[in-house]
Amino acid sequence: MKPAERKTHMQAKKKLQAPSVVILMGTFNGESYILEQLSSIARQTFDRWSLWASDDGSTDGTLEILHRFQAEQSPREIVVLKGPALGFAANFLSMVCNPLVVGDYYAYADQDDIWDADKLERAVRWLNEQDPDVPALYCSSTTLVDSNNKLLGQSPRYRRPAAFKNALVQSIASGNTMVFNQAARAALLAAGADVKVPAHDWWTYLVVSGVGGNVMFDPLPTLRYRQHGSNLIGAGVGWVARIRRLRGMFMSQTRHLHEQNLDALQRIRSLFPPHQIECWDAFAQARQGSIVNRLFALRRSGAYRQTRLSNFTLVLAAVLGKL
Repeated sequence: MKPAERKTHMQAKKKLQAPSVVILMGTFNGESYILEQLSSIARQTFDRWSLWASDDGSTDGTLEILHRFQAEQSPREIVVLKGPALGFAANFLSMVCNPLVVGDYYAYADQDDIWDADKLERAVRWLNEQDPDVPALYCSSTTLVDSNNKLLGQSPRYRRPAAFKNALVQSIASGNTMVFNQAARAALLAAGADVKVPAHDWWTYLVVSGVGGNVMFDPLPTLRYRQHGSNLIGAGVGWVARIRRLRGMFMSQTRHLHEQNLDALQRIRSLFPPHQIECWDAFAQARQGSIVNRLFALRRSGAYRQTRLSNFTLVLAAVLGKL
């Protein structure tokens, strides 16, 4: 059998077998909501999942709940780890880069959401259609609820493409919706678990889109995203969130986030196709030099956000030297 035929045969054989999904859950003092989240995972219509939970030093009943769930789900693989205690992004990336974690696909999970029953099934259906050698990332919008699971609304439905030019300046999807394939994980592994980045989900979007992968943003929600006082990062919608982002821009917080991402991307620059490097370099130039040079470089980069208002603030940030 020729190499090309062998590859086609192996892909066909793999399609006959249901893929496995490893759920990566970061936890910290989540006893108030984690049981409801675990119950929603147990109700998934897609059954070939395992769960790895990395706990960053909970002092409440989180670990007890996890171990009870572990016993209830036996013999399904449920693993509870001690996290690095370096923040939520480092906690998730420690699992992504853990060589003991092995699956066909990988799904991020927060401790306080409620998954729709077909969340994994919908993601797997799309991922199964992708070339396994090409990084692929599925993500979606979310249904927003309060601490008591009362409906608040829905996260934005974006119209512009999910692409590297967008990822440079905006994180459009919550990590709790993300499911990705082995090729995407390989790119994250190449960067390493110790990269200093603002958030694991923005980083995942940047890496997968940057190396030439496929990103699917599903406009239909896949989970109920709980908004409460203990959230590390909320949904980021509404005027309060917009004002917060503007304040962050004027205080150079946004510039610092971009600096972190760009520095981290240097580790995997060799994986980027030439056209993505051109975009990346132009965006880097838009962060320095004169106002005129910054604006020309920003335009040359093609970087964009998803709405007219947010694109106006992007240009304003370039004018003020806050990119």
